[in-house]
Formats: sequence, structure tokens, C-alpha cells
Amino acid sequence: MTEDARPAFYALTPGGWRDYVTLLHPPYTLWHLSYVAVGAGLAPRLDWAVLGLTVAAFLLALGIGAHALDELQGRPLRTRIGGGTLVALAVGSIGGAIAIGVAVAVARDLWLLGFVACGGFLVVAYNLELFSGRFHGDWWFATSWGGFPTLTGYFACAERIRADAVAAALFATFSSLAQRHLSTQVRTVRRRAESVTGTIRFADGAEEPIDASTLTRAPELALKALAAAVVALALALVLRHVWE
Repeated sequence: MTEDARPAFYALTPGGWRDYVTLLHPPYTLWHLSYVAVGAGLAPRLDWAVLGLTVAAFLLALGIGAHALDELQGRPLRTRIGGGTLVALAVGSIGGAIAIGVAVAVARDLWLLGFVACGGFLVVAYNLELFSGRFHGDWWFATSWGGFPTLTGYFACAERIRADAVAAALFATFSSLAQRHLSTQVRTVRRRAESVTGTIRFADGAEEPIDASTLTRAPELALKALAAAVVALALALVLRHVWE
């Protein structure tokens, strides 16, 4: 067994309200909600109400719905939340996100309905691994939870897509891909490894034992730093509209 048996570095002790906090994947949810703010912050004019509603929709669909569906698939976070509760959370949150999206589209721009339909499909197809997992992979993760929220946040405020929005979506896609590559090793060690043994032998003759923390420490520090960096970027882009 690994020294730290938690399924994720942010996972709390199982049971009660702590399971629901863990289910949210707080640092990762904040990270990906920040992409919405990055897109909105790049728009020529920031509509604060639209930004708030768009973030709320992604919080429901991605933060709650997607993670509830994911937990139904093999209990990766080892929570004690009942299956029926997870289904109810998924249906209610994804349905609420779609309702918000439709309402904003009707009030603002019907082209947003395309984003709503795409988001609704991705959150279900990716997390339930539909179509033999065709929509479940590194690049689908990166585009669905990185590039897509960025473009949606931008279009919701600007009502068009320009080159700067595409460039920002590429940034979000590749930073999400980096997250995926780093977190894959961490998840493997924390959730699947029974034991980790070995030794690093250096050129000067020194030796260092290899354990679970050897394989998870650096990737998790990088993940925390990247999460903080994306949140800071989102704040910078949003706050610049305060003084305009």
C-alpha cells in the first residue's frame, strides 16, 4: 500500500459532507472554471451577469454532474455517496446547466444553443465512456474541459469568435493536456498501486529509495502550481475590465 492512501491529494476522509467536497475535485474544478473567465475576460466587453451565469452552468455540469457520473464508474474517489444520490446529482446539475444555457441563449444569442448542445453531449459521453470510450481520452479531456469552456465564455460575452479566442482556447487545451499527463501517473499510483519499491543510484555512488511519494510528489506540486497559475490569469483578465 502507498504511504498516503488517499485517492487524490485533495480527498478528505470518507464519510458525510466530506464526500461531497471530495466529489467536487475542488482545485481542478476551480482550474477549469477559470477557463470560462479567461474567455470572458478576453472579450471586448465583459458582461458580468453573463459571466456569472456561464460559470454557474459549468459549475453544475462540470463540477457536479461530470464528477458524479465519474464516481458512478468504479468509485475512483472511494466516496460513500449512494448510487441513487449520484444519479440525482448528475441529472439535476446537468439539467440545471442546460436550463441556464438555454435561458441565456434565448435572451442573448441563439447561437449559444450550439454550445449548450455540445456541452451537454460531452459531459455525458466523456464521463460515461459512451460509444466504446471514443470520446474518452487525453485530447477529448483537454478540448472538452479546456478549450470548450474558454470558447464558450468568450462567445457568451462577445457573441462572436475571434482569433484571440481561438489562441486562448489552444492555451487552455494544451494546459489541460499537461494536467492530464501529470495526473494520470498520480492516479495510477494512488488508486491502483499496491506497493512501490526500487532505488535510484546516482553517478557519485549515492542511493535514494523509491516509494509512492517519489512518483507523486513532483507531479502533484506541478498540478497545484498550474492550477494557481490559471486561476491567477483568469483573475487578471477579468479584473482589467473593472478599471476600463
